[in-house]
Amino acid sequence: MTDQAATPAPHPEHEGDRAFFGHPRGLMTLAGTELWERFSYYGMRAILLYYLTDTVANGGLGMDPTTGAAFVSIYGTSVYLLSVVGGWLADRMIGARRSVLYGGIIIAAGHVSLTMPAYGFSMLGIGLVAFGTGLLKPNVSSMVGELYSRDDERRDPAFSIFYMGINLGSFFSPLVVGVVEQAWGYHAGFLVAAIGMAFALVFFVGGYRYLGAAGTDVPNPITPEDRPAVVRLGLYVVGAIVAASLLAVVVAGGWAVETFIDAVSYLALVTPIVLLTVMYRSKRVTAAERPRVVAYVPLFIAAMLFWMIFEQAATTLAAFAADRTQLQLFGIDLSPAFFQSVNPASIIILAPVFAWIWTKTGDRPPTAYKFVMGLTLAALSFLFLAGMSEVFAGELAPPWVLMGVYVIQTLGELCLSPVGIAATTLLAPRAFRGQAMALWFLSSAAGQAITAQTIEATEGVSDTLYFGGIGVVALVFAGLLLLLAPWVTRHIRHADELEGTRTAGE
Repeated sequence: MTDQAATPAPHPEHEGDRAFFGHPRGLMTLAGTELWERFSYYGMRAILLYYLTDTVANGGLGMDPTTGAAFVSIYGTSVYLLSVVGGWLADRMIGARRSVLYGGIIIAAGHVSLTMPAYGFSMLGIGLVAFGTGLLKPNVSSMVGELYSRDDERRDPAFSIFYMGINLGSFFSPLVVGVVEQAWGYHAGFLVAAIGMAFALVFFVGGYRYLGAAGTDVPNPITPEDRPAVVRLGLYVVGAIVAASLLAVVVAGGWAVETFIDAVSYLALVTPIVLLTVMYRSKRVTAAERPRVVAYVPLFIAAMLFWMIFEQAATTLAAFAADRTQLQLFGIDLSPAFFQSVNPASIIILAPVFAWIWTKTGDRPPTAYKFVMGLTLAALSFLFLAGMSEVFAGELAPPWVLMGVYVIQTLGELCLSPVGIAATTLLAPRAFRGQAMALWFLSSAAGQAITAQTIEATEGVSDTLYFGGIGVVALVFAGLLLLLAPWVTRHIRHADELEGTRTAGE
């Protein structure tokens, strides 16, 4: 888990604070908050598919397995779509700190709602967790950057500590929640997630005094002159939601869970196309910047396909863990949720290795080739699983199969994810620099929307054909990006040359 976010202007008031391992105490506040928030998020997500699809007699909701898996994917899509909203609200209306606080409260309320054994409470809880995460996710990381001046040498190590907190929370939560769920049921597992979110709020509110002014300002507040444009934007958003919903109803012939899945999918797939088109055609984008927008498109597609595969940890891979994997390792009984801890554990072990490799190689290869490597590894993980599904057809696969899939995907994540946000902010035009994070979040939203549609379209297909088909398609796109990589690099360099000429002329 290498969640990342852009950072606004820093507050140098923290430069003299070195009480937390040489860092400001505010870092302890934010890292602790994110650790426990991720604990709650990934703990809840680790058992969500099982809860949705298990029988009512076993405490589940009795949802069809295909619909349940697609619904979990759309839940992930919603989180990333709402993260765009959360970032906008923080930038224009309430600031990062209040966004994190309000988001945390809403998430906690969602987890508490999930502890109630009723369908209505469950849907309300899932919705609240998605909305609250959208408020919190893009803003807590941005506050880390505000603790340091841009030339502070502690800045990069600070984010390493922060991301370690993310991965520690992500590692322990499926283990703990999985064990609790098996012993006392789904709602007890959701209660653990609720307690984790309560700890996150305690860390955040209790550490207010260490944050100084970080997150308190509204970077781009709405002025009276902005209000007509904001109203138009709101109307566009509402219109898009209505249009997507009506289209989904027409296609499905009525309203149901599947209709909701389709409506959100349409929004997630159309939104990045609209945003990239607006960027390219905007009068505020210079001739030097347009090649960068064009060069970003194949990178966006690669990221979208990567997240399409990677985020199936909570859907198809979770189902493979429960239905097709031996749940015993070295004589120890495992919960199906256990396997979702493999990725963060691998990140903790391998991230320093990759950091050393990139340092030794001068941060080579170039960005486009790192995207190729990341997507190729994701594709190979599914091709490996397809092969193992065939090898162990008719019997349970040993645990190392699924663990191997997660390790391969982690290698891909370390190639693609850390450079993704850097590429996004680098290639975004100046006039749209604040919306760069929205683009990065939308790659995951669109990827999971494709997963939801793919799951529904391939109902009844064997695991071998499903994972193999996706692996082949992703590998083909990785090959195409490899061919395009020199073109992408030339576009970026050409843009730099044009911008340098323009600057010199000025």
